[in-house]
Parts: sequence; structure tokens; C-alpha cells
Amino acid sequence: MQHTIVMTGASRGIGRVAAEHILRQSPDVHLLVVARGSSGAQLASDLGASGHAVSQVSADLGSLDSVRSAATVIRDRLDGGELPPLRGFVGNAGMQYTNALTEGPEGFESTFAVNVLANHLFVRLLQDRFAAPARIVITASDTHFGDFRHNMGMVPGPAWKSPDILARTGAFPQPDTTVAGRTAYSTSKLATIYLVHEYARRLPAGINAVAYNPGFVPGTGLARNADPISRFAMRRILPVMTLTPFATSRNAAGRYLADVVLGTTQAPTGSYVDRSRVDRSSEESYDPRREGELWEAAERLTEASLSGQKRSQMT
Repeated sequence: MQHTIVMTGASRGIGRVAAEHILRQSPDVHLLVVARGSSGAQLASDLGASGHAVSQVSADLGSLDSVRSAATVIRDRLDGGELPPLRGFVGNAGMQYTNALTEGPEGFESTFAVNVLANHLFVRLLQDRFAAPARIVITASDTHFGDFRHNMGMVPGPAWKSPDILARTGAFPQPDTTVAGRTAYSTSKLATIYLVHEYARRLPAGINAVAYNPGFVPGTGLARNADPISRFAMRRILPVMTLTPFATSRNAAGRYLADVVLGTTQAPTGSYVDRSRVDRSSEESYDPRREGELWEAAERLTEASLSGQKRSQMT
């Protein structure tokens, strides 16, 4: 039966590989990619070149107003029968900045806006359009462990604070530094796991939420805002590490993501999938108090954008 999967972050890296695998493995999928400007139209054209059903909606994920507009278009297309039933959302887009001072149009720190609030807003605005069985997959990161074993010291561990502080610029010491930018990233990825746990509690039966960790994947576009030396290392030097157990190739990580999205990798709601298997995330990531606090903050911070739609109840 034909169904729709909405996906962010499909234009490059593991997202592009995952999108291609999803379309090859599941010919009944209509893949709707969310991307900025004309790049989305080109992406949809490229992915659909072999006859696959692919369409696009434009959005700037750093702007909650833009996310709301995109979600409204998707809802309208679903309601009008232009799209088959919605059975999946893949929040794969991620951003890492060289500081913790980059601010989006609504005044939120951009790492938190893209990696946390944009996903939450999509989930909430599309929630009552999902047709069970459905699966929500949010790309996390093993940087949330904050130890040498998981990222070899390349990214500082998360530094959790009140979500109202994390959502604003300058949340970390020396906010103009790369260290602060990377701390914002690892902290935002811890936040995504907290929200997945909360979705598992609140979403209706038949709508599952899963966090996916691709591992360390050099050679992707994640470091595109980094300094020239870091960008060169990520593109040209660190990919050699995929020959070792310490890193995952882009192709492997993309295939693993596709398997999670399509349910080939079986994972109960609330799971953390480490590449190809369900595993435990960090001990810090299991904290019902923080999870509830983040849920309430995300609801409040996205209130203006959510108010443009009829808000469904999550108990």
C-alpha cells in the first residue's frame, strides 16, 4: 500500500544514501523531502529520476515559521489526497556551528533550533495526520555520551542546563569558540533522545518514535560551518578511519538509517538504535525529569508556530 515518508536532511551525506535505499527497498513509498529553496526541487528530481515517487517542500529549518509553513503544506497535500497516508517522519537534518552565538530569526540559538525545535514542531504539527503503523526517526549522535570511547575527545560532552537557557545564544562558557559550538551540538543530541523518550510516552499507540545513532561518520557535510582545517580533515583525512571500528562509512550509516525507517531493524518505541542494533544510550539520557522539562519548554517555545494549527492532545 502506498504511503508517505517525510524526510529532512536528505540532500547529502547519510541522508542522501538513506533516501536512495528507502526508495529502492520500498517501491510503495512516496518520499517527501524537506529542503531549502531550489535545492529541494533538484533533489526530488534526482531521487525520482528512476521512476520513484518523490516530491519536495521548501523550508529553512532554522526558522520555526518556515517549518510551520512547510508542515501546513504537507497537511494540506495529505488532506487533499495529493499524498498517500503518512506513515513516517525522518528528522535527519543536523547542524553544528563554530560558536554558540548563531541566532535564528525567532531569536533561538541555531543549533538548538534546527536539531531540537524544528523536529519537535514537525512531529507536533503532523501528529494527527499519521496513519498507524507509523514511525518517527530522529537522528541522534554518540557525542551525547561525552566520553573518549565514543568520540575520541573530538567533541566535548553535553552540558545540560534549563532548556530555556539552551534555546538561547551564549548558553556555554566562551560562547564565541568552537568548543562552545561543539558543546551546543552534543547537548542538542542529548535533547533529541530526551524528546524521543517523551514521544514514546505521549504518542498514540501505533506511532513509534526511535532515536538513531549513525556513529562517527567522517566525510559528511556536518562540518561545513567549521574552520578550513577541520573541514579539510573531515573530508580528506578522517574518512580513512572508516577502515577501523571507530568510524562508520557514509554508505553504511545511510543503509542503517533506511533500515530503521522501514522497520527492517526492529526497534520498540523509545529505542536508541546504534547503527544496526538496539542499544542503551548514555546513563544521562534516561532522566524523566529532564524529559518532561524539555517537553514543556519545547511546547512553550514553539507555541506561536503551533498556534497556527489545531493542536492535538498528547496525554
